[in-house]
Amino acid sequence: MAAFLLGAVLLIVQPQIVPSRPVINLKAETSAQSVQRELLKKTSQKNDFKENIHSNGSCRQLPQTIIIGVRKGGTRALLEMLSLHPDIAAAESEVHFFDWEDHYRNGLQWYINQMPFSYPHQITVEKTPAYFTSPKVPERVYNMNQSMRLLLILRDPSERVLSDYTQVFYNHMQKHKPYPSIEQFLIKDGELNVDYKAINRSLYYIHMQNWLKYFPLDHIHIVDGDKLIKDPFPEIEKVERFLKLSPQINASNFYFNKTKGFYCLRDSGRERCLHESKGRAHPQVDTRLLEKLREYFYEPNKKFFELVGRTFDWH
Repeated sequence: MAAFLLGAVLLIVQPQIVPSRPVINLKAETSAQSVQRELLKKTSQKNDFKENIHSNGSCRQLPQTIIIGVRKGGTRALLEMLSLHPDIAAAESEVHFFDWEDHYRNGLQWYINQMPFSYPHQITVEKTPAYFTSPKVPERVYNMNQSMRLLLILRDPSERVLSDYTQVFYNHMQKHKPYPSIEQFLIKDGELNVDYKAINRSLYYIHMQNWLKYFPLDHIHIVDGDKLIKDPFPEIEKVERFLKLSPQINASNFYFNKTKGFYCLRDSGRERCLHESKGRAHPQVDTRLLEKLREYFYEPNKKFFELVGRTFDWH
């Protein structure tokens, strides 16, 4: 009897085993999945499915891989280079499904409708650079597919800030709208303006922590954007291995265009380059201000290196 009582007590006080990943409120997760089921039900009409099946045997399907960012890190170049592989079917436009509420409310069938037609052996890929820095996206992607393979391309944070500004500057110029100098964004009350959105987007370790709550590190492949610009083939080889693709892309698929100043693609004898908006010259920035920007990123970069167990050649 005493032994029985002792066993009962040990059973009661034994600590619960708690899974380490992901750290999600179970009720919240169930609720999110329930919402998605309703959204899928809402938009999954017979006509939708008819439109998603082609007579040649191809069909639209949810992506198995997403390029989640980072903005101005080289996502378009990465997608175009990856599209050289015959087993890749890539969505042409940025879908913004997980970060734009009006798109997300349309449901998963709407998302499928944005995908290209692909064959069963192909991997469907979409890229939306804003996903990486949007706090709500990791959980939404996880709720859709816990096995998702994610591609993240990063550049030197300081250079990324300058590219971010350059893109917005030219967008305003094309619309004949005035736009402040970069110094007006970078400096506030004589100090570096750390509230500038372009700077926040470059704090990679903060955003990466959010993704690692839901996906293990081996499900996220980080492409070195600076190396992709200088020598694309080795970086694409790594992506092929990560996605378990047969090695089909070769060094001969890339050639350096001296006029444009960056690598272009050669596919079955056809040559193509990225849009002229890519590779634009950055604005001239005072050396002291640039140094201040690089100093600011020193500690955040160090935290990011520790987080991912890898270092990058950034200032």
